[in-house]
Amino acid sequence: MTIIAAADGSALGNPGPAGWGWYVDDSCWASGGWPHGTNNMGELMAVLDLLRQTAHLDEDLLVYCDSTYVINTVTKWMAGWKRRGWKKGDGKPVLNLDLVQALDAAMDGRRDRVRFEWVKGHAGHHLNEEADRLANAAALAHKEGREPDPGPGFAGAAAPEKRATVAPAELEPDLFSGLEHQPSDEEVVVEQERALLSDQVRSDRASVAALLHPQWEEVGRSGRLWSRDELLDEIGPLSDEVSLDVVSIERVAPDVILLLWRALTGDRSTLRSSLWVRQGSGWVQRFHQGTDEP
Repeated sequence: MTIIAAADGSALGNPGPAGWGWYVDDSCWASGGWPHGTNNMGELMAVLDLLRQTAHLDEDLLVYCDSTYVINTVTKWMAGWKRRGWKKGDGKPVLNLDLVQALDAAMDGRRDRVRFEWVKGHAGHHLNEEADRLANAAALAHKEGREPDPGPGFAGAAAPEKRATVAPAELEPDLFSGLEHQPSDEEVVVEQERALLSDQVRSDRASVAALLHPQWEEVGRSGRLWSRDELLDEIGPLSDEVSLDVVSIERVAPDVILLLWRALTGDRSTLRSSLWVRQGSGWVQRFHQGTDEP
């Protein structure tokens, strides 16, 4: 027999009041959260609690997730991070380390009995929709100063205090942590462009969406015109590491910056241009184009 569940996370503001939830059926589900956290923390915690609540069972476990960040963390990246002393390939520390290490411990001895499958979020998948509802409700509860309903969980599972629920000791650093000066708009734009090349951002639909204008478009290397929704449906970690070399950056209007840069990967060089516009107090990409260099 296989237990089939969905796990999801939510953060109102990202970061902000955060929640997580997993769902098997109306008699077996759980949720929780924190007054302040990120969407990725919620996604990780949902899977972690599900693993802990099923630790005493012999059945296999199938987990549906709409976050490739979580799936890749558990199935692809975690082993390499651990070998490198919990450092990523670029030498930077792993984000959400407490949660990731707890997941590593929870998967110990179960890697051949736990399977993950990606599902598209908000697309009518019943289990995913229920997990999303629980995560959002938990985040809203914290926003309103209430404790979320923990749910019935699995019979025979350890009580929450015995499961040692991980609290977010520290939020993920933002793009400019460590800078001794307030970054200029141009620096913000360059770092956000770099973020769009990172596996951490590309693995999370919400993180990518936050950097793109609602009317975003791209003319790709192949000449295809991409819409924002089309990109969000297909984006994921890059197969090869890409370096970004700034060619020029120009403020073409008070709230518009044009970034011209060169993407280098393997033996290919692509000239790229990105138009960034101010939206509220931040910057979002409005248009992007790439052309291979001869």
